[in-house]
Amino acid sequence: MNLLDFCKDLYSVPRSLTGKGVVETLKYIKKIIPIEIKQIKSGTKVFDWTVPPEWNIRDGYVIELSTGKKVVDFKSHNLHVVGYSEPIEDEMSFKELEKNLFFLKDQPDAIPYITSYYQRRWGFCLSFNEFQRLDRNSRFKVFIDSEFKEDGDLTYGELIIQGEVEKEIFFSSYVCHPQMVNNELSGPSVLTGIADSLLKKPNYYSYRFVLIPETIGSIVYLSKNLDSLKKNVIGGYNISCVGDERSWGLITSRYGNNISDKIGEYILKKHHPDFIKYSWLTRGSDERQYCSPGVDLPISSVTRTKFGQYPEYHTSLDNFDVVTEKGLKDSLTIYLKIIDVFEKNRFNPKVKVFCEPQLGKRGLYPNISTKQSGKIVQNMMNFISYCDGSNSILEISEICGIDFDESYGYFLKMKENGLMK
Repeated sequence: MNLLDFCKDLYSVPRSLTGKGVVETLKYIKKIIPIEIKQIKSGTKVFDWTVPPEWNIRDGYVIELSTGKKVVDFKSHNLHVVGYSEPIEDEMSFKELEKNLFFLKDQPDAIPYITSYYQRRWGFCLSFNEFQRLDRNSRFKVFIDSEFKEDGDLTYGELIIQGEVEKEIFFSSYVCHPQMVNNELSGPSVLTGIADSLLKKPNYYSYRFVLIPETIGSIVYLSKNLDSLKKNVIGGYNISCVGDERSWGLITSRYGNNISDKIGEYILKKHHPDFIKYSWLTRGSDERQYCSPGVDLPISSVTRTKFGQYPEYHTSLDNFDVVTEKGLKDSLTIYLKIIDVFEKNRFNPKVKVFCEPQLGKRGLYPNISTKQSGKIVQNMMNFISYCDGSNSILEISEICGIDFDESYGYFLKMKENGLMK
């Protein structure tokens, strides 16, 4: 699949926490990977939260009556209407209108992303430059054609790829942000690419993918699946902001020491050693729910430039000047490397013989002595010395200061020669 085309195809779909835009987005994804589209009724209690009414919007604009011009138009950019705005059709002065306008003085060309999910109001977003051009003496026609369905639905997508075992790796991204690319079409694009890759090969672990509205969607999903997730999930990642080429980051779990943290850090250190490691205290996406007390799933996040750390974040400037095909592909590649380590790291090697094994008679000892051969033998013997059944291959690699792939190669050689359980 072309990851950038994925983003372009879905860019103009008006998404929110609920509504037809989410359904349209998930139906598009279902053409690529066989997700199951599921719904939960508005008004349903989920832990400490309640699923909000379904919201749909058809149009929204502001007409400056002195000129007859549409000075704000939802159909030109989804961000022009505050998310979850209530319907309105009215005429008012500039002073009355101004109370419901949002802009960014420090980014005069950007339309801000503003929502009001849990308090009814209406509003419009525009660039500061557009705001400055408004006729202060004019009256304005204000129109938002939206509706709330108290008996509506929250919609999300799920895919489980069955492996050899029930233990699973969990991936999550969100489908609620309208007309911004890095945050958040890059996450669903890369998640879909991961699933598409795994569907084409056998896997030891099972893999679970969810596409949800942020925050309330993860809370909904946890409320319905917490027991099975706690039983089976051994690792996973929340995928967000993975489309640019500027930097790499790791957002750790609450204590920063689970297997997802460790594998993510290992891969980034190996391939992008200048990555930035962010603590749990800088969290901002659905890792907030997955790692919360009592849930405690082993989830972290490998990202490109982290949410909130790039100037275009949550504005109309988060567009295709920020996200590239290379940025998306590189993120997909890193996640597939992470999965490869998970698959190989399932073993806790245990040597079968007492004392050091005799490597020479098994053809494992270098038959030519070179500067490098001594180091290879030392690494191999160090690896064997920690193969007592209590450490994973990654843990042994960390203890010995050996690259994971080198350690895995030693394990395979030992196993082939009957030295390892």
